[in-house]
Amino acid sequence: MKPNRIYLSPPDIGSAEIEFVLEAFASNWIAPVGPNLDSFEKQFATIVGSKYAVALSSGTAALHLALRLAGVGPGDEVLCSSLTFIASASPITYVGATPVFIDSEEISWNMDSAIACEIIERKAKAGKAPKALILVHLYGQSADIAPIKACCDKYGVKLIEDAAEALGATYHCRAPGSFGIAGIHSFNGNKIITTSGGGMMVTDDEAFAQQARYLATQARDSAPHYQHSVIGYNYRLSNISASIGLGQLEGLAQKVVARRGHYQAYKEAFKNISGIIMQPEAPWSESTHWLTCLTLDPQRTKITAEQLRLALEAENIEARPIWKPLHLQPVFKGAEYHGRGVSDRLFGTGLCLPSGSAMTPGDRDRVIKVIKTQFA
Repeated sequence: MKPNRIYLSPPDIGSAEIEFVLEAFASNWIAPVGPNLDSFEKQFATIVGSKYAVALSSGTAALHLALRLAGVGPGDEVLCSSLTFIASASPITYVGATPVFIDSEEISWNMDSAIACEIIERKAKAGKAPKALILVHLYGQSADIAPIKACCDKYGVKLIEDAAEALGATYHCRAPGSFGIAGIHSFNGNKIITTSGGGMMVTDDEAFAQQARYLATQARDSAPHYQHSVIGYNYRLSNISASIGLGQLEGLAQKVVARRGHYQAYKEAFKNISGIIMQPEAPWSESTHWLTCLTLDPQRTKITAEQLRLALEAENIEARPIWKPLHLQPVFKGAEYHGRGVSDRLFGTGLCLPSGSAMTPGDRDRVIKVIKTQFA
C-alpha cells in the first residue's frame, strides 16, 4: 500500500474561510459582486501597501488588463522575464504585442537588471523603446526592482510587476508588486493564498483601477439599459471566491512562516550533501519561499534533477522541475531573447520540493529521507 500523497503546494484552508462563505450564502450575495468582494480588495490593498486593488478571475486576466490599460498594442515590444510560467507572457500576445525575453541573474533567479537595462537603452537609442516591461518575482522572492524601475522611468517604459508567486515577500521592507504602474497577484489553488481561482491587480492610480473594474465587467456604460461603447471582458472575481480570500488573508502571516520554515529545514538537512545547492535568498529581499527550490551541481554529483524527481514520485511525493524558460518554449520559437544561459542552466539542474504551508514535519521528513537515500 502506497503512503499518502505529498503534494507540491496544495491549498491550506481553515475555518475562517468557511465562515465567510456561509455569511455570503446567508445574505444571498452569490452574484459576482458583493460586500465580501469589496472587503477583500480593501484588505488586500492595505496588506501590500497599494492604494487600490481590483479582484479578478485570474492573475492572467489582471495582467491582460494591465497591458491594455498601459496602452500596449500591435507593433509594441514588451520585455518579460524568461524564467517563469507562460501566463506571465501569454497576455502580451493577447494585445497583439511581441515579447522580448530577458535572462535571470544568479542571486534571486529573477530578471537580470543589467541585461534588461542594456536592452532598453539600446532599443530606445534606436528609436523604438519597449512599451512595457513585465518583471516577475519568482518562487516567493522579489527581483531587484530599483535599477529596473529607474531604467524604465528614464526611457518611458511602463513597469508591470508579476507578483503572482510573491505575496508576503518584501523588497527593502516593501511588497513587490507595489512599485510599477500595476502589480499582479494570483490566487490559484497552489499559491500561498487561494480563492480556488482568481487574481488581483493593485495600483496607486485611481483612474487605472476604475478602468480595470469597468473593462472587467464587460465595459458596461452607466445607463439603465445595457450599453457598451468599448469591448470589455467577464473578468471580475465572485463574492463567494472573495469570501474564501478573506479567510485566507487572516492566515497569511502564518502561511509565510510555515513556508520559510520548510526552506530552513530542507537547507539544514542537505547542508552536508555535496552537489545540492539551495536557491539563494537575495540580500534585498525576504522571500516567502512559496516553493523551496534547489539545484544539483553536475560537477559534484551524477544524480540529475529528473532522477531525483522520479525517486520522489516512486514514493508518492510530488516534485516539479524549475520553470522551463519561455524562450525555449515551442510556442515562442524564434522569439527575441537576451541572456547568458542562467535560466537554461536552472531549468536543467533545478527541482521544486513540497512546500505547502499545511505540510506536517512528518511529511517533510519523508521528503528529506528519500533525497538523502539517493545521495547515500
